[in-house]
Amino acid sequence: MATAIHKHEMRESDPFERVADILRDFIARSAAHDANDEFVSENFVDLKNARLMSAAVPVELGGDGLDQQNLSDLLRSMTRACTSTALAYSMHTHVVALLAWRWRNQKAPVDAVLKRIAAEQIMLISSGGSDWLESSGTAERVDGGFLIKGTKGFASGVLAGTLLNTSAVYNDPETGPTVLHFMVPLNAKEVTIETNWRAMGMRGTGSHQVHIDGFFVADAAIALKRPRGNWHPLFHIISMIAFPLIYSVYYGVAEAMRDAALDLVKRRPLTPQLIDLAGALDTELAAARVALADMLVATNGQPGPDTTNRMFQDRSNLARALLATADKALELAHGGGYLRTNPVERLFRDIQAARYHPLAPYAQRDLAGRMALGLPLDGKLC
Repeated sequence: MATAIHKHEMRESDPFERVADILRDFIARSAAHDANDEFVSENFVDLKNARLMSAAVPVELGGDGLDQQNLSDLLRSMTRACTSTALAYSMHTHVVALLAWRWRNQKAPVDAVLKRIAAEQIMLISSGGSDWLESSGTAERVDGGFLIKGTKGFASGVLAGTLLNTSAVYNDPETGPTVLHFMVPLNAKEVTIETNWRAMGMRGTGSHQVHIDGFFVADAAIALKRPRGNWHPLFHIISMIAFPLIYSVYYGVAEAMRDAALDLVKRRPLTPQLIDLAGALDTELAAARVALADMLVATNGQPGPDTTNRMFQDRSNLARALLATADKALELAHGGGYLRTNPVERLFRDIQAARYHPLAPYAQRDLAGRMALGLPLDGKLC
């Protein structure tokens, strides 16, 4: 087994013990969910019953108060049992961790929703990855607020969700295109979920599309307004908090792939070529481990361009090393790893999703280049 990045700290009513109690059931269900493109709904019932939806909620507000390192460890342990559950859970958890950071560091008035998460074990759904700086959908100005229309993709875990954390674009006649941030109850009559998630991997995440048609958001419910397409302080916080958690899941996939491939190869006569492949596999995983560890260190800093640049350089290096690890694991497993009866095949498909979260390689290089040359992060160069 690969060396752990960190050993979590035990506490009363330990969330690691609570999750350990339900992982066996996750393992038993995982293959069927993958084969049938089914959302891991039973697993989220178990997570809610185990009061794990509030792992990132501060203790003062009724949660476990886990920090980024411990949340990373929790996600990696969950990944071993069910990759889709871990990834969908990370999408909820990083939003909760973001709210908790803002409550603690900015005195943001988000304590009500954090208390609700702890009390009711509700799940928050994010559309951030599909929206990012540009956002999508429209906000029409009406008396007292806005009417929202749009389609939000990649809404992982939405069938178990309560609130959609999302945004839309308002064409402000004075300031131009403006992104509004708000939450939408998923049981609102103006919301429909199109269950169309059919993917290569991470098939059980239920990352369906959400259609919003005329939902009213009151002025008082708008959490943030920002210029469309530009970096905003909120996105520096998101970059610092979200991506170490999301990519902890993919690191866990690579760890599991490594172990499954080595289990296969140990049943065969060892040759110099196999020993070389095993060494190459562990070397790539070590590179991934270094990148993830640096992300987790950086999450203790302050949000801003420097931390964001560091995060996305690490994210690019981590994704590259994880995909290389997967390639070496599949090569080492040989024909056995190609069979769907072996976990290597499913894990190889699952880890491919590591390619698609922000920032895309060209966008990451643009950010890094601007930072290196002392250029502004936004706008054209001439």
